[in-house]
Amino acid sequence: MGEWYWLPDYGWRFVEGIWVTLELLGIALFFGFLLAIPIGLVQVTGPRWLGAIARGYCTMIRGTPLLIQLWLLYYGLGSLFPYFPELRNSFIWPILREAFPYAAFAFILSVAAYEGHIMRGAFASVPKGELEAARAMGMGRFTVLRRIWLPRAIQNVLPTLAGEAVLTLKSVPLASTITIFDVFGVGGIVRQETYRIYEPLIFVGFIYLLITAVLVVLFRWLENRVPSANRA
Repeated sequence: MGEWYWLPDYGWRFVEGIWVTLELLGIALFFGFLLAIPIGLVQVTGPRWLGAIARGYCTMIRGTPLLIQLWLLYYGLGSLFPYFPELRNSFIWPILREAFPYAAFAFILSVAAYEGHIMRGAFASVPKGELEAARAMGMGRFTVLRRIWLPRAIQNVLPTLAGEAVLTLKSVPLASTITIFDVFGVGGIVRQETYRIYEPLIFVGFIYLLITAVLVVLFRWLENRVPSANRA
């Protein structure tokens, strides 16, 4: 059954790792989705040049490995900042020299691209008759978007967004490659210090399984809360 003598000694570090994992996941999903809405919308409404930029962005991010994007931000962009004295002497320098902001930014950009592509289809799938009826009732463009178009689009793709949230969770371990001690990173420390290989990996996998289960339950609850034309 394996040896688990190490677990009490590393229990608190795993708790801290879980918190880091949830922080990265929450920041990525929240801000990524906020960016995904305009990215998807401009591909449907235009202007054409802005829609082309949005499509190019989605293609670039979705077509390149997240690990490369993460390393380009941290080892590339992050290595340039020390050459600017204005930044080194500013209040933002304590943030820029940490790895966490670069990981969060990389995950936000990734979520925005994938969910932006999803939201493009979601906006396009809303029947035009509903939007025309809303305009005929005197609603302005922003009111139509806020009260009709966006809620209907989210309603159509909520199960897909749940899947993207789970995939984002599975991408978070990449943050450990830039010295962020999330759950996977803590598991790596345990392997290095105890020379136990399988037990820490099994325990980390179990933690991710629990978080995934919580995400699935949460999104199912949201699906039941969102009004649907298919439910009475």
